[in-house]
Amino acid sequence: MTETLVAFERHLRSERARSEHTIRAYLGDVRSMLDHLDRERGVTNLGDIGLRDLRAWLAALSAGSARSTVARRSAAVRTFLGWATRTGRISTDPSLRLAAPSKSSVLPEVLKQQQAADLLDVAAVASDDEDPMHLRDRAALELLYASGIRVGELTSLDVDDIDLAGGVVRVLGKGGKERTVPFGAPARDAVEAWLRRGRPQVVTGESGPALLLGRRGRRADQRQIRSALHALLRHVPDAPDLSPHGLRHSAATHLLEGGADLREVQELLGHASLATTQIYTHVSVDRLKKSYQQAHPRA
Repeated sequence: MTETLVAFERHLRSERARSEHTIRAYLGDVRSMLDHLDRERGVTNLGDIGLRDLRAWLAALSAGSARSTVARRSAAVRTFLGWATRTGRISTDPSLRLAAPSKSSVLPEVLKQQQAADLLDVAAVASDDEDPMHLRDRAALELLYASGIRVGELTSLDVDDIDLAGGVVRVLGKGGKERTVPFGAPARDAVEAWLRRGRPQVVTGESGPALLLGRRGRRADQRQIRSALHALLRHVPDAPDLSPHGLRHSAATHLLEGGADLREVQELLGHASLATTQIYTHVSVDRLKKSYQQAHPRA
């Protein structure tokens, strides 16, 4: 089984170009399923797994997990068993008729437009002390909000990926798909300040081409950006404590509220399916309903 999982990992990385985060999650989910079937149902061989075994595993999982977790784990297992069938490791795929709960339709929490402006003003004021990390944090948040890119895409950027004159950034997204995303003047100014006055203070021989760096000169990681966002949000009155992904949600919502076309937002965000982008229309409608109920005399 170990050799099979190593081969599956290789498939996810080289053939499907999944991110390291996705690979770790999928492997963990598959191992969890195999361990459960071994422990609870005595199934030790991949070829002995049946639909009833998978349904029993899902039922046990559903008892203590969120619907989104169950949906993700079942998707990982279906991917694994489908691959095992195609590569001849098992004769039939027992997961073909496996029904998993759909993800909940909870709307993502987002900043109001004024809160987003206040957040970036706080970041700008913090960067006035010329601390390179404050300059970096301002550049990171401006770029996240301006472009709507994922935090993993942000921390993977190299200096050459940014075209300040053209106001665009080249992003390598999920599945190894490259896209070009525009950004505005405030983000350009923040990134330029970081490149001129911040990055030179911390760059070392180990920095390589990384755009964003930590204090020791290594490529900045997602945790550092997340911590900076949480710290700055504390200075924005009534703002929810969002993750960087929440800033991406906010950017998408504000684009649609400003009149952007849904397909254009899909392209900017790098969504493979328009259905993924449509959740942001629900956010806008939800806000519209609240405003209507508060303002209309016959609401």
